Amino acid sequence: MPIRIKDSLPAQAILEQENIFVMTEFRAMHQDIRPLEVLILNLMPNKEVTETQILRKLSNSPLQCNVELLQTASYTPTHVDSNHLESFYTTFDQIKNRKFDGMIITGAPLAYIEYEDVTYWKELCTIMDWAKIHVHCTFFLCWGAFAGLYHHFGIHHKFYDKKLSGVYAHRVLKPTSPLFRGFDDVFYAPHSREIYVDSSDVEKISELEIMAESDEAGITILKTEDSKMFFVFCHLEYDATTLSDEYHRDLGKGMNPDIPVNYFPGDDPKNDPVVNWRSAGQLFYTNWLNYYVYQSTPYDVAKIGEDVDITLAEDVSYGMYI
Repeated sequence: MPIRIKDSLPAQAILEQENIFVMTEFRAMHQDIRPLEVLILNLMPNKEVTETQILRKLSNSPLQCNVELLQTASYTPTHVDSNHLESFYTTFDQIKNRKFDGMIITGAPLAYIEYEDVTYWKELCTIMDWAKIHVHCTFFLCWGAFAGLYHHFGIHHKFYDKKLSGVYAHRVLKPTSPLFRGFDDVFYAPHSREIYVDSSDVEKISELEIMAESDEAGITILKTEDSKMFFVFCHLEYDATTLSDEYHRDLGKGMNPDIPVNYFPGDDPKNDPVVNWRSAGQLFYTNWLNYYVYQSTPYDVAKIGEDVDITLAEDVSYGMYI
């Protein structure tokens, strides 16, 4: 949250040049405040783990959020208790007439399946198109980010020779961006994926800008120039043991996985990992929620999407908007 100072205090200009968020008394007295409406489309099989990780990041902020958990209607996961879904999740038909300040679309273990062959691909495309006028800012995470880039911009992913797994150093390319307020020049983040997008494909799209990258992991964070969509390939929300759990799971399946890079001290899986991404992760989610959702969304949630030039048609066969 910003610091509040007297109008015209000389320190204001200095602090703003240092990328510190300052709010004058005038603005503080005239801003309208309400809870944020945030939608999480959870595509992961183990929904409870993913929802906990994301909610932990969203909750460590002074901002009040009303969070709605969304599942696909065209596919029901088998790795989660049906009672949990019935109790805590909703479907698109139930929320399609509402508007939201922010939305997060999670990843999914679908790297080796063509997008059009994903069971719920049509439904996901419907939701992504719906979000253009019903969501102020959308955050695409990991596979969700690759799917979003493919659907919205026609960028198809490419495959690594072997899975990228570990904790990597990243450079902030836009240090003056509010997204990186409080960040060090280099930050660390976990990755766990088989695919990537080529920078040359991204650079062809004028609406996209690369925000952070890594020598080993490539493009890590990018967004649209209007800041309505964020595409994030790293996992700043991961728990300390997430990569360890994945490694031992794959090991148990006889997959002979590589030891995650820069993760276990001494590269020994018997050692407990040391977390070096927790503070960057909290800053990242808090900055996204504050600067790109709270600070810019309309006070009247019904006005979200009024400036978007898009016509939605009714898909009779699916009963949803496309």
